[in-house]
Amino acid sequence: MSENELFNDRKYIVSMRLSNADRIAVRSTAARLFVRESKLYRFAIHHLLNRLHRLNDDDCCGSDLLLLFLEFKEELSVHLELKKHQLFKIFNGRNTHPEKYVAMADIELLLMPDHAVRQRLQTTPDAAKTKHAETKTWLKGYFLEKYQIATEEYADSDDFTALVNDLQRSSYDAD
Repeated sequence: MSENELFNDRKYIVSMRLSNADRIAVRSTAARLFVRESKLYRFAIHHLLNRLHRLNDDDCCGSDLLLLFLEFKEELSVHLELKKHQLFKIFNGRNTHPEKYVAMADIELLLMPDHAVRQRLQTTPDAAKTKHAETKTWLKGYFLEKYQIATEEYADSDDFTALVNDLQRSSYDAD
C-alpha cells in the first residue's frame, strides 16, 4: 500500500451478499442500538480486522499465528472454508525461521471437531503435560508449550473497550 493510499480518507461503496436472516439481524441490532445499519457494518468489519491484525503484520508467521487461528477455530472450516493445505501456506508460506515452523499434524488440530482433537491430544506424548478438561484450553496449552509462545503479546488484541472507543471516534469524524 502506497503512502498516498494509506492517508486517503475516501470512502468506497462495497457490495456483499447476506442471508435474509443476517440482514434482519443487522437491522434489528442497529435499531436497538439507535445507530444506522451502515455504522453497525463498519463496526463489525473494524472489529474483525482488529482481531485479525496479526495477518497484516509480515513479521507474524508460523507459530506466531497459532493462537489467532485457535481463537477462530470453529469459523475456519465453516465460514471461511479453509482447508489444511491453505492453512499450511498461511502458517509456513512466509516463514523463514525454522523455529516458527508449524507441523501439519498441529494445523489439522485446528480443523478437527473437539472430540477428535481430544483423541489426538491423548495419543500425543507432548500434550500430556498440558492436559485439561476443556479441549480448547488443552489445545492452547499444548501449542503454548510446544511452540514456546509468549501469551503477553495476545492480551492487547482483545481490548474490546479500546476498540469501541476507537470506533466511536472514527464514526464521529465520519459524520
